Amino acid sequence: MTQERITTLLTENRSYLPPEHGKSSAWISGTEEARAICQRALDDPDDFWAARATQLIHWYKRWDKVLESDEVNHKYRWFTNAKLNASFNCIDRHIISGRRNKAALIWQGEREMDVRCFTYQMLYTEVCRVAHALNSLHVKKGDRVALYMPMIPELVISMLACARIGAIHTAIFSGYAEGGVRSRIQDSKAKVVITADGVIRAGSVKPLKANLDPILEKCPSVAHVLVVHHANMQDVNMVKNRDIWWHDLVEDFTLDVDFPCVPMDANDPLFLLHTSGSTGKPSGILHSTGGYLTYAAHTSQWIFDMRDDDVYWCTADMGWITGHTYGVYGPLSLGATTLMFEGVPTYPKPDRYWRIVEKFRVNILYTAPTVIRSLMRMGEAWPERYDLRTLRVLGSVGEPINPEAWEWFHKVIGGGELPIVDTWWQTESGGAMISPFPYASRLKPGSASFPLPGIDAVVMGDAKKDGEDVSHENTKAGHLVIRKPWPGMMLGVYNDEEKYQSYFKRFGYFDSGDGAEIDEDGYFWILGRMDDNINVSGHRLSTAEIEAVLTANQYVSEAAVVSMPHEIKGEAIYAYVVLKDDIAWTDDIRKLLKEAIRKNIGALASPEYIQFVESMPKTQSGKIIRRMLRKIAGNVYDDIGDTTALARPEVIDEIIYGHKNILEGRPETAKRQDEPAEDQEKE
Repeated sequence: MTQERITTLLTENRSYLPPEHGKSSAWISGTEEARAICQRALDDPDDFWAARATQLIHWYKRWDKVLESDEVNHKYRWFTNAKLNASFNCIDRHIISGRRNKAALIWQGEREMDVRCFTYQMLYTEVCRVAHALNSLHVKKGDRVALYMPMIPELVISMLACARIGAIHTAIFSGYAEGGVRSRIQDSKAKVVITADGVIRAGSVKPLKANLDPILEKCPSVAHVLVVHHANMQDVNMVKNRDIWWHDLVEDFTLDVDFPCVPMDANDPLFLLHTSGSTGKPSGILHSTGGYLTYAAHTSQWIFDMRDDDVYWCTADMGWITGHTYGVYGPLSLGATTLMFEGVPTYPKPDRYWRIVEKFRVNILYTAPTVIRSLMRMGEAWPERYDLRTLRVLGSVGEPINPEAWEWFHKVIGGGELPIVDTWWQTESGGAMISPFPYASRLKPGSASFPLPGIDAVVMGDAKKDGEDVSHENTKAGHLVIRKPWPGMMLGVYNDEEKYQSYFKRFGYFDSGDGAEIDEDGYFWILGRMDDNINVSGHRLSTAEIEAVLTANQYVSEAAVVSMPHEIKGEAIYAYVVLKDDIAWTDDIRKLLKEAIRKNIGALASPEYIQFVESMPKTQSGKIIRRMLRKIAGNVYDDIGDTTALARPEVIDEIIYGHKNILEGRPETAKRQDEPAEDQEKE
């Protein structure tokens, strides 16, 4: 492999034209139209964003200026002095326009018969009641309300109630353990926490309120806790003068259910959402009301070709940014029907997603590559049992999707016809930044395609002194950088100006921290975090490239590649591999995988070690935490970082045990190698 040809992803030669059916009614219906819109947005961004904000959002008062920029301090304020309310835009205006009895929110519980549906009128009533309830607890504009909740309708209702009264909601994923919850409540100085007695997951009930009680002993800002009776848990401890049952408080407001929306300045914060850093200290990302909501509606409409008669399902937990933008604010601002599901895709059987698609006649499905790969692992027979013909657009989010998973999603779920919008974005960006248009873009499996209108994305070199653009004439890997502001970008990092400025320190533009390459056709290929690229003997290698080769193997379910220190090479490659069910962990498979990498990439990319593992350290949303894997590969066991976000924290100990065995020349574990068949049956 030459130094210039540093990724096999760019050799991906499959491509697919957008479908003809649906083109005539699409928001963006052709390549030339898409190019013209993108050029117009770059040439005159003020005019472009003013037009989109006018088309998509109801404003109480229009802006004095579309964008005010402080380039020295990297402060960008959109739609200055404009007034609006996000809750009004997501509910009230649809009632006024005649969608009163249209389904706004459909909830599917883990139990098949647990279904709740809210029309826009019903959602309005519930949101107003909770707004009254919060007001009775003296929550006012600018106060923070923490939402430590399962995937239940009360989560969405709470978000919109906070937006209605001007409170800043901060969602805390229900899968976080004690440290992750405490740090987020403490950082936000939340006045009220809304939670539930428990969360139902894969047939079991996990307590939430009981977890919260010891946490709040170190959170003096919290005056009240509102508890939803969801999991039917008994003997829930309710602290006197602090804890209130949701139904007891909300049912006090059954007669006068109207609660007027508080007019918000476009640059008032709408919500605070924390990301996890490598040190484990979360960074609170603040998003505005006007710019964020405009961008959420804008991207939802064009990326998914969304219309108000669509049933749209974003499978992400609404405690994450994906759930915020594409589970709540995007689809509801457009008057569509959004679907939420409390459960996992493989319980009680691996057909759960496909059952839900058929049951509710889902039109748009937006999910993660991890989910796609896990369902792909289960085979084609499960989705083939269901009528998936209502689907017209598929989407991928969260990490780069490997071409094999893309192909399976396209062929098996999309019938070889449906477009896949592979989106790249971050918590900080507020919405998707690079993505195809479903009816206008030629698709390449594994590529996020092109920057969206108004997004000036480039790939830049390693250091500021050589930070020139890397265009399609030069396809070396580099930093994915955004040179112009966009409405959805974060207002700042809560109480941490230094962290906010760090995003602009290297180039003077917004540095995403991700790496990318641009191929000869101008397509962007996302390589993951820049610190996930490995420099072996002066050659930069993409972990996504190596992972793509590994996951293409018939025996492999998942792979994660990280760097490890090497005395001679500087860095070497360490691969963690999950094999498919019933495949034994053998040296023959390890040799087969190394040979595949040598053949497809080159000897330089051959891993120093391949460690077989039962599962990866993942968040509940399915994101692999590679920084933890990197530390283990470097023999760091005591400073792994914040494990509270992991779905199964015990996975870390299992991986460390296997890593130590590998270094000492022993099998990772005896669990799956050379076991008698009856023992495997018991497993």
